[in-house]
Amino acid sequence: MGAQADDANQKFDDHHTVEKKLAKQKDIDAWLPITSSRNAKWWYSAFHNVTAMVGAGVLSLPYAMSELGWGPGVVVLVLSWIITLYTLWQMVEMHEMVPGRRFDRYHELGQYAFGEKLGLYIVVPQQLVVEVGVDIVYMVTGGKSLKKFHDAVCSYRKHDNPCKQIKLTYFIMIFASVHFVLAHLPNFNSISGISLAAATMSLSYSTIAWGASVHKGVQDDVQYGYKAKSTAGTVFNFFSALGDVAFAYAGHNVVLEIQATIPSTPEKPSKGPMWRGVIVAYIVVALCYFPVALIGYWMFGNAVEDNILISLQKPAWLIAMANMFVVIHVIGSYQIYAMPVFDMIETVLVKKLHFKPSFMLRFVSRNVYVAFTMFIGITFPFFGGLLGFFGGFAFAPTTYFLPCIMWLAIYKPKRFSFSWWSNWICIILGLFLMVLSPIGGLRQIILQAKNYEFYS
Repeated sequence: MGAQADDANQKFDDHHTVEKKLAKQKDIDAWLPITSSRNAKWWYSAFHNVTAMVGAGVLSLPYAMSELGWGPGVVVLVLSWIITLYTLWQMVEMHEMVPGRRFDRYHELGQYAFGEKLGLYIVVPQQLVVEVGVDIVYMVTGGKSLKKFHDAVCSYRKHDNPCKQIKLTYFIMIFASVHFVLAHLPNFNSISGISLAAATMSLSYSTIAWGASVHKGVQDDVQYGYKAKSTAGTVFNFFSALGDVAFAYAGHNVVLEIQATIPSTPEKPSKGPMWRGVIVAYIVVALCYFPVALIGYWMFGNAVEDNILISLQKPAWLIAMANMFVVIHVIGSYQIYAMPVFDMIETVLVKKLHFKPSFMLRFVSRNVYVAFTMFIGITFPFFGGLLGFFGGFAFAPTTYFLPCIMWLAIYKPKRFSFSWWSNWICIILGLFLMVLSPIGGLRQIILQAKNYEFYS
């Protein structure tokens, strides 16, 4: 009789412990930035995706076109748009493919596809390289655009009183100061207003870029041949341009995290509203990318600068305004990419190191992250070259072919079926991109670093 009572007590204790663990887990999930708020509408998905996807990289697309040439350039742009839309659809579908479970984070899906340990090792390093890399690039871009805004306004009124030149370092610090405040917004839904402003700005400065190019007209001595004198130079530039295009389509790294904020029931799964938002976002992406890339290259040929706004120096007020739009957009983009990183940092601190979820913990960890991205941005402002380099390593897999590999691993489509072929084609093209673009990026870094002085 006593043994039975002990058994019953033991069972009760075990059940109680499991319940306590589950309750604690629930509390932590309610505190973490990705899972704390699940009441987003479908249009949140639209502007979060636009903000994540349309980076300031759109302004370098005419330059990428000049290194790719007309035929290959158009093919690469269109193919990238189709492939990334397809892989994004796969991720939206896979978010809830297991009944009663949601893969709220990219690495959770990776763990399901490849196994607990291997999934983490495959996905987390790549995702971190992309998200932290993008944030560092945006620190530099934000600083540079602020500097361009300042210089444009100065040149406009320089007749009365010439302006003093201010170092780029200070502009990056000014840009970072905004993030020391915004980084403390708790979750994705709380940044939806900033994200909406950012998405609007990306459409605005893209329109200014191609509109002002049309207004300027085709330049007199325009040439569409490759700029590099040697064959090797042309080939390396081509590879580097592939990296730039891969960077332009980097929104997949936050797509599951965006979908995690949408409410879901068995009758109304989150993939419906999420996909509607993605379609709207991709139409906006096409309206930004194709006109800027094609019209910018058509007007300036291979003399186009690596930022189309530099080629368009007049009218000064319009270019100043476009640069300010870039700054506002990059503020929103930085936050979109920082949110999953905050989530990872806070998960490790709370679940692995057993810190208590608190405001202070969040305050310190997030400020350290913003300070780190600012410091790297100030130290290596030629991060654009680094991007072609990293772009290949991390952007190509997470955007172009990791979703396909997961799809093949989980759904196991029939051999030689349409799904099987389309996934393998994406994987092969993505692998090419991953191998080739870092080669071009590395050469650009070496060329740019030759005459570079630290903190100049």
